[in-house]
Amino acid sequence: MYRRHFFLFAGLSVLVSIPSAALSGYFSYALFNGLLQSTNPSQPPNLSFLGPTLVAAAIVLVVSIVLIPFFYGSVTFAACESALGRPVTAAGVLRGVLRRYFQLLGYWLLIGVMAIAFCLLPLWIWIWVSWVVVMPVMFIENVSLGAAMSRSWRLVGGRWWRTFLIVFLIFIVFYAVRLALSAFIALGQTLLQLVISPLVVVWISGATGVVVDSLVNPVFQIAIVLIYFDLRVRREGLDLFQLAQGLPPPPPPPPPALASLL
Repeated sequence: MYRRHFFLFAGLSVLVSIPSAALSGYFSYALFNGLLQSTNPSQPPNLSFLGPTLVAAAIVLVVSIVLIPFFYGSVTFAACESALGRPVTAAGVLRGVLRRYFQLLGYWLLIGVMAIAFCLLPLWIWIWVSWVVVMPVMFIENVSLGAAMSRSWRLVGGRWWRTFLIVFLIFIVFYAVRLALSAFIALGQTLLQLVISPLVVVWISGATGVVVDSLVNPVFQIAIVLIYFDLRVRREGLDLFQLAQGLPPPPPPPPPALASLL
């Protein structure tokens, strides 16, 4: 699926990550430059860089939160449409995400708050795996966030460990691909240090880290959509329903004269 719609999935993911990439690069540059100046033995200690750096960090955080529904929802919506055999366009994806923007934002903020508030990581993992297909449910079944959470909980119920193991394997693949891309980019940055300033390389490093995440992110989002369909196949016989939907219509009844002969 990713290969078939690579430019759409990767393009959407990279597009929504551009603001965060630029701001993350500036934050890395400001922090590194400030640390260099504050540790320069020829100058007195100067911590004035902390103010602008903290402001940049706050801006990065706010922009990242605002773009969360697009960063995760756009690829998920496109994967849902592709799995259903519908045409996928950038305009249609953006409209689909905007219709669910606040629900998607609320879902991810709730996941983040629970990760911070819960002292027991296993409890957070148990809840998050139970809600893992919330976004596909919202997009495909056209329900609210609360209904999608209940629906996801019921679909995963009884198959929690299987779903957890699948998600765990997806994370391994996700981070393996991410590390491979990061290592390749790190090699390029090492070569860049020979011709440009290290400060510029730090800026590029902060920005490319976000871009790498955006290229790998569709792998996880597409897998979540396929987990949703897999759960429906196993619990509700969705494959049989789809086969029934593809059957030709029944033949028309015979004419009255022919019916009387039969």
